[in-house]
Order: sequence, then structure tokens, then C-alpha cells
Amino acid sequence: MKLAKSFALIGVAGMGSAAFAADAPSLTDMLASSGITASGYVSGTYEHFSGTPTYRQFDVDKNSFVFHQAGLTLGYQPKEGFGGVVQLMAGSDAAIVSAAEGSSGSEFEVLQAYAQYASGPWTVIAGKYLTLVGAEVIAPTGNVNISRSFTFFAEPLTHTGVRATFAATDKVNLFFGVNNGWNIVHDNNTAKTVELGASFAPSKAFSFSLQGYSGKEPVATDIDGTRTIVDFVGSWYATDALTIQLNYDWGRQSGVPNGGNSTTSLKWNTGALYVNYLINPTWRVSLRVEQLDDKDGFMTGGTQKLKEGTLTVGWMPSKNFELRLEGRYDTSNEDSFLKEIDLDNETIRFDDKQNSVALEALFKF
Repeated sequence: MKLAKSFALIGVAGMGSAAFAADAPSLTDMLASSGITASGYVSGTYEHFSGTPTYRQFDVDKNSFVFHQAGLTLGYQPKEGFGGVVQLMAGSDAAIVSAAEGSSGSEFEVLQAYAQYASGPWTVIAGKYLTLVGAEVIAPTGNVNISRSFTFFAEPLTHTGVRATFAATDKVNLFFGVNNGWNIVHDNNTAKTVELGASFAPSKAFSFSLQGYSGKEPVATDIDGTRTIVDFVGSWYATDALTIQLNYDWGRQSGVPNGGNSTTSLKWNTGALYVNYLINPTWRVSLRVEQLDDKDGFMTGGTQKLKEGTLTVGWMPSKNFELRLEGRYDTSNEDSFLKEIDLDNETIRFDDKQNSVALEALFKF
């Protein structure tokens, strides 16, 4: 009898616990109620290249399954007062970002970490944050293709400093900032880089942005030269299904040693066109075509014109998951793509083209 009563009490307690669990708010609800936002993603890819990946920002494996990225972003950004954002990143892409910043190349990276103060039309952030330049971003959730473009390859990734945003109207934002330079957390010189930008959204169908950076960057041991980049991004939301985007960059590195006491300036420019079409809520197709004109060989190490075409098909069975299949073809007017390294014969072969196929699984929350 006592045993039966004990089981009955346990059952009642269990029902109470279940009811309590059902009524308990989720972690997302608790964060939202406190004004904290949380989001993240996980990306894994299988990639196959005709040669060794060359001029690809995050592609390094010729034929492999790759854990590219996992990301988590926490933010507290009130319309008035103090706040902050922390964005963490892990995976092989994190190691590349870390190496670009002159760090250890760890597969764990603090991609963004900044304090924020907002007052009226002004928002000021201080710390480490993403660049204003470019149509593509580091996180795969912000891109329509799997691979990054040559244009992305020739742009900065992050900056460390102070940035102010002024909302001039509900359609115009102005940006002003001072930072350590391109991908520099710990400054390697005493000079600073200035950033200026403006974004304009005259209607729901169009948006434009123009931004630029200029400042001293190392070009040789104990030698700095002014590096400047001007970037334009224009977007046309033609219909609910069709989006067309154009990204153009112009860049110059001055103060490059040219023998004796003379110096020279090296220039490059890039242009990329993106077309994304939503066939239905589940399927989409994206096309990217572009050219990087490395006039003086500063970005790629040799004077050349790189061109590429990328076609991506996306399948989205739910709002949290997408499976992407991409085919890409790259060409150059020079034999600059690394084809093969033969250690036995001590030879290296180059080609004027490379192609790749990739399959990506992307989960976001």
C-alpha cells in the first residue's frame, strides 16, 4: 500500500514538473524580454577543384569535406543608450580570418566585439567590427553563392577602431570612422585609416551605397604607403522574386619601392554582377559574373585579368535550412592558377583556368 502511494506521489510530481516545463519560457523568449538578440548558423561543404584553389578567400582544400563556419552573435542594441555586440566564429574560415589579421590562425575567432552608444540619429561603435566594403560578407547566411568572389578576395574583412553612423533621414545614412587599417587588430604602425560612407534607399525597389577607406599600410619592411579603396554597391529589387546587384571597387597602393629611392603606385579594380531569382518559396537560382583587373599585380602577385562565372541552386525546405549546389569557372589571361605540385620531380604546373563544384548544407537559427 505504501509503495502504491509512493508511485502515486511520484506521478503527481512528474505531472507537475511537466506542466512547469511546458509553461517555462524558452531561452530565446528570456533573451528577447531582456532586449538581447541571439542568432547563429552552421555551414559544412563538400568541394572539388580541378586544381589547387587559387585566389579563393575561404577555399583551400582541393577535394574534401570542409567545416567552414559556425557562428554565434549576441547583441544588445537599444535605440537609446549603451549596448554592444559580440560575434564568435569557429571553423576553417575562422583560421583564415585570424591569419589575415596577423594572428595565430586559430580556428576560433572573435569576429566582432564592440560597444555601442545610440542617441537620436547618431550611433557610435568602438571595438572590432566588419568592413563597410563589398556586397559579400564573411558569414554564409549573407551571401547567395557558396564561394566568395575575386572582389571579396581583394577587400578588407574587419577593422578595429571607432565608427559613427548618422541617420540623416529615414532613407539616408552617413558613416564616419577611424581605425587601425585593413584586418589589423593590433596596429603595426602609428598611422590610422579613415573610412567614409553613405547609403541611400530612395524606394523599396532600389538601394545604393558608396564607401571608401584610405590610410597607411605596410608595403615592405619598415615602409608604409597609402592604401585606398572606393567601393560601390547598388541593388535593384525588381520584383518579389528577382534581385539584381552590382558591386564595383577601385583600389590603389602608393609608396611601393621601385628601386633606389623611388616609389610607385599599384592599382586594381573589380566589378561583380549578381542575379538572384526565387523560383518558388523552396527553390532559387543565383548567378554571379565578375572581373578583377589586377593592373599592376598588387592583389594577386602578378599583372592579370581574372574572370569568373558562378551558378548556384538553393533548396530551402524550411526557413532554417538550405542546401546549395554551386558550379564555378575561373579564367585568367595568364597561367596563374596552381594546377599541380609534383614533389617527386620538383615541378609546379600552372594553368589559365580552374573550375570547381561545391555542395553546402547551411543551418541557421
